[in-house]
Amino acid sequence: MRPFDYTRAGTLDEAGAQLGKTAAVIAGGTNILDLMKLQIMTPERLVDIGRVPGLDGIEADGDGLRVGALVRNSDLAADGRIRAGWPVLSRALLSGASGQIRNKATTGGNLLQRTRCPYFYDPAMACNKREPGAGCAAKEGVGRMLAIFGTSEHCLAAHPSDMAVALRALDAKVAVRAADGSERTLPLDEFYRLPADRPDIETVLGPDGIVTGVVLPAPVAGSVQAYRKVRDRASYAFALVSVAAVVTVEDGRIARARLAFGGVAPRPWANDAVTAMLEGEAPDDALFRAAADRLTADAAPHPDNEFKLPMLRRTLVSVLRETTGLAEPSIGTDRTDAAA
Repeated sequence: MRPFDYTRAGTLDEAGAQLGKTAAVIAGGTNILDLMKLQIMTPERLVDIGRVPGLDGIEADGDGLRVGALVRNSDLAADGRIRAGWPVLSRALLSGASGQIRNKATTGGNLLQRTRCPYFYDPAMACNKREPGAGCAAKEGVGRMLAIFGTSEHCLAAHPSDMAVALRALDAKVAVRAADGSERTLPLDEFYRLPADRPDIETVLGPDGIVTGVVLPAPVAGSVQAYRKVRDRASYAFALVSVAAVVTVEDGRIARARLAFGGVAPRPWANDAVTAMLEGEAPDDALFRAAADRLTADAAPHPDNEFKLPMLRRTLVSVLRETTGLAEPSIGTDRTDAAA
């Protein structure tokens, strides 16, 4: 690990004043410290925001909630309000990493964690995300864990977060503080950038920006929520594919469907055309298979991960059957309280 300076900020103003191109924020440190040990990231200064007041709470925000950037993953998953009104978020968090890591990892850090593409983690390999202009070794390499949507000729890496997939299905927003102290909230699709020709720039945060929290909209009363993660082993593994769903059925028809997909794109993935196919229709297997086919019609898989297409289709159909009542709910499926 290269030498670096360490500063503990007491306020957001102090933290913002010390950030820049050669500095990085640290909170839980579950990802950035690993990257520094491997010299994948080499900041000259770490700015610790772990003791900045006001970032470690879960508070009412109108009919929704605001989750501070320093809220630990374990605390967020266990919160009674989250489990009642936004259970898909709790399920997604509990499916990620280990209990020890969830006890340390933060909401903001989860959103900003870097890809687990093996070529990004290997300094001997070409990687445009690690070193712009170096090339992408993954294109001709082993591609089992790579993305199938939203890629470019410069990068095929997939985003690793489970939490962010659930947040996308919930239409949550990310609260971001700029260098001048102003704050704005952004939908996840606007917060994350697709790789295009600059895969090293993953978000719109900028070198001086700080994630201060996540804003959850009001819970959807009567919705059925599910998170299904398909992975190589039952725990401590990243998703091959995952599906987060928030679905409401009224009078025998799908009144509302919000779907997001993980393990398959550089950011939590959604497809408005799939949602449009489902809403207003009576749930049945033919409809679900057609929606699954529409989802994967735009995929551009690596030769090593073409298996993700049928896997994603089957997972989506299974989740839709559960959330619309065509199949018995399994672990990972929850109904919101109508009074939430």
